[in-house]
Amino acid sequence: MKQVNKSVPKIDGMGLAKGKPAFTDDLADSNAIIVKVLRSPHAFARIKNINVDKATKYPGVECIFTHKDVPRNVFTRAGQGYPEPSPKDKFILDEYVRYVGDELAIVAASTDEVAEQAMKLIEVDYEVLEPVLDFEKAENNKSVIHPEKEPYTMFPMGFDASKNIACTYDMHVGDVDEVLKNSEVVIDKTYYTQAQAHVAIETHSSTAYIDHYERLNIITSTQTPVHLRRIIGEALGMPINKIRVVKPRVGGAFGGKQQIHGELFCALVTLKTGRPSKCIYSRKEVFESSFSRHAMRLNIKIGAEKSGKLKAIDLRVLSDTGAYGEHALTVFMIAGSKTLPLYNKVDAVHFGGTVVYTNHTPGGAYRGYGAIQGNFALESAMDELANKLNIDPLELRKMNMIKEGETSEIFKIMGEGGEGTAQIIESCKLDYCLKRGSEMIKWNNKYQNKNKKVIDDKVRGIGLAIAMQGSGIPNMDMGAASLKLNDDGFFNLLIGATDLGTGSDTILAQIAAEALNVPVEDIVVYSSDSDLTPFDCGAYASSTTFVSGNGVKKTAEKMKNLIISEGAKHLKIDVSDTIFDGKIIKSKDGENSISLKEISKGWLYNYGQAQKQLLAVDSYVGKKSPPPYMAGFAEVEVDTKTGHFDILNYTAVVDCGTTINPKLALGQMEGGLLQGIGMAVYEDVKYNKYGQMLTNNLMNYKIPTREDVPNINVEFADSYEPSGPYGAKSVGEIGIDTPPAVIANAIFNAVGVRITDLPITPEKVLLAMKKKQIK
Repeated sequence: MKQVNKSVPKIDGMGLAKGKPAFTDDLADSNAIIVKVLRSPHAFARIKNINVDKATKYPGVECIFTHKDVPRNVFTRAGQGYPEPSPKDKFILDEYVRYVGDELAIVAASTDEVAEQAMKLIEVDYEVLEPVLDFEKAENNKSVIHPEKEPYTMFPMGFDASKNIACTYDMHVGDVDEVLKNSEVVIDKTYYTQAQAHVAIETHSSTAYIDHYERLNIITSTQTPVHLRRIIGEALGMPINKIRVVKPRVGGAFGGKQQIHGELFCALVTLKTGRPSKCIYSRKEVFESSFSRHAMRLNIKIGAEKSGKLKAIDLRVLSDTGAYGEHALTVFMIAGSKTLPLYNKVDAVHFGGTVVYTNHTPGGAYRGYGAIQGNFALESAMDELANKLNIDPLELRKMNMIKEGETSEIFKIMGEGGEGTAQIIESCKLDYCLKRGSEMIKWNNKYQNKNKKVIDDKVRGIGLAIAMQGSGIPNMDMGAASLKLNDDGFFNLLIGATDLGTGSDTILAQIAAEALNVPVEDIVVYSSDSDLTPFDCGAYASSTTFVSGNGVKKTAEKMKNLIISEGAKHLKIDVSDTIFDGKIIKSKDGENSISLKEISKGWLYNYGQAQKQLLAVDSYVGKKSPPPYMAGFAEVEVDTKTGHFDILNYTAVVDCGTTINPKLALGQMEGGLLQGIGMAVYEDVKYNKYGQMLTNNLMNYKIPTREDVPNINVEFADSYEPSGPYGAKSVGEIGIDTPPAVIANAIFNAVGVRITDLPITPEKVLLAMKKKQIK
């Protein structure tokens, strides 16, 4: 392979480094109307009256919208497949506000200062209601968060707003209760994971204008342009052929831009005034008024023989979706579908539970998407089982984990591959990942080391976990591409795939270049324009490399065949006797030839003999979702006097198939690991007793930096996925999954205490050690 498995620099890297205008705010009209949102100070209230007369008359105010002024169409803000697997429970504006930060009114003005002043003049009379702030008390609570009649789901998912239930799910293989009852050893534990904020560098940003065709154009930092267009049309009651959505460069997303944010507000203002508008969220708004990771309670039981052979796993989950149900069902299901197949040799398995509404900031998509929560519970419980059986945790996993050539019934039941069948795992190097990772961190020397003290009151411990993710959503998500051959022999690659700063434009250009056998420099990429680029589901579910990459590969192969066909015509030889090496089209014996540049200039274009545009279009829908796998290891040092601990080393060995661009893959892994460490140790969305967020700025919300984890070591296993483009699987999410369990397991190895609720803080460690001493 010449162009893939190469660390090609990002094709947009130099331009961005030079500060070229590329992001939404850069591209907004300099005279755009400023759009601001008045937000609720209450966690739950009904608007008895809202008076905007004084604000409307304030100089510089263009228009103001309240719930009385906008269409009342129910929709979901989640940018997902269709039919949408999220409850439709949101209105543009409503008479109810359901969390602190929920939208009350939209204010459009000439400047930020005018808009801010106008918002102060809006008079609101509230009926303050009792909020639901404990998700374990949400179901059947006397406070019903969605009392309105309009919300519905597009297919059965257990939705019951009268009980504050967004969805439910239940699946089983075998009789898990019976198998657990007959198991020689049973672990029965409960774990808690917290809400986590995305903290992308670029806040949610959108701008809108009306073009000369009288169509609404929206430029926005989104992960899902095509889904966003559909949602805007549904919310406004507007045909989507009147809407164009363009994604420019995006300054990070991590799932947080897989939902609609300020786009609707800009659309309303621009449609009313006919003028460009823009809405740029403040950092406080992003924290309070966008989305966070779903907090969960996970009850897990594992049954096993004394030899260590697993017999049954029972995982029951309660998830907090906050005020609205975006991604409620799918995040919840991933907590099971992307964890339980890791141990596929059990006799019985059960997964189920409930997702409830509360008066918190809504839960939404976030890198890891449920798998990180499920992995924390499963991999912590596996270590607890190993401790109970006095078995090395590494050996316990090797004994029970999935291997290449195997499958899991969960794949079939939970839609992870095949139509009515369970996908066969064609690439799985978990055995290598464990072996190599244990060598890198010196597991055999350190795990059984009885003398863990290093200096004074500091002791060291080591922990591990394994993880899996997926590569797109099979039989649902589609990626398409088109390739145009230009005169002079270079190509335009048009893709709907969405580069969020991940480098996917570069990776897809590499795939096209490999198929055509041309340099990456000959591929000019245009992406993410709902009018001009082909359909793509967007950047989520770790789909881009696998789904969009396969679409690009098919398209490029089609283009290569077109070039060969036209070359054969020009050379007057049979197609079967014609080859194309990326530069020259020639007969197999080499006697007849013409260069790609020559044929594109003098034969196809510029009044050449053929006068023909070569254009190739193709698409791909996955029939399976081949999981990437990894083994994560960490070494920690704990101060037994204070509970403070440092993460000395974090080691990850990853099976993501072929790394199309090793440097970009490494960046994805290191970034994912650091975010996972953030969830494990540092990050925690906190509220006071009134439902007001306490961690709504970067002074109060701690995220880790590279200085917090001095040594992150990542290696990639030699792996090849037959169904992937040039053997590739996904790599965007797998890195985030292991840190919570790995660090919890390492701390247990160091000081013998088990932290079951995230984040793991020095205070929790110290208290647990003191309780252990008392016992």
